Amino acid sequence: MSTSVDAEQAWKDLQRIRVPQERVYDEIERTAHDDTGSAYTTAGVMWVFLAVTGLDLPGWAFWLVLTAYVTLLGSLAVIYNRRTRMRLHRSRHSWRSFAIFFAGMAVTVVTILGSGLLVDWLALPFGSLIQATASAGVFVLFVGPANRWAVSSLRDRGTRTLRKGAGR
Repeated sequence: MSTSVDAEQAWKDLQRIRVPQERVYDEIERTAHDDTGSAYTTAGVMWVFLAVTGLDLPGWAFWLVLTAYVTLLGSLAVIYNRRTRMRLHRSRHSWRSFAIFFAGMAVTVVTILGSGLLVDWLALPFGSLIQATASAGVFVLFVGPANRWAVSSLRDRGTRTLRKGAGR
């Protein structure tokens, strides 16, 4: 069974779909470029955690600080996730999003361990403050450009999917 397709109506339908999709991509790109508050807050929480763990704490106090740190990071994730107005379907997260997540973890861990070894080797005073500052600084320098790179491919990916669907 075949039905006739009105070209003008099909074009209007396509525009009705495409315009909201472009607004979603605009909003996601804007938040990736402008939302530095979450990165600075996360870096600040990480700085405090690393500075406190450099103190000679008893075992129970270390676990208490670690629990507080994980709880605070989890609540920050929930707060900043709820603040975003536009949400993409999970399939819109490209491989870049996952690559940035794991690369960020690796860079942060290497910086924490490397600065800790350097501070111990040089026997610097206030080593935990130096380690915390270096690690938080590297984190802030990595997060901004990495998020922009991960988000930059979403618009191209959406139009590529749209073009594939148009040929069906």
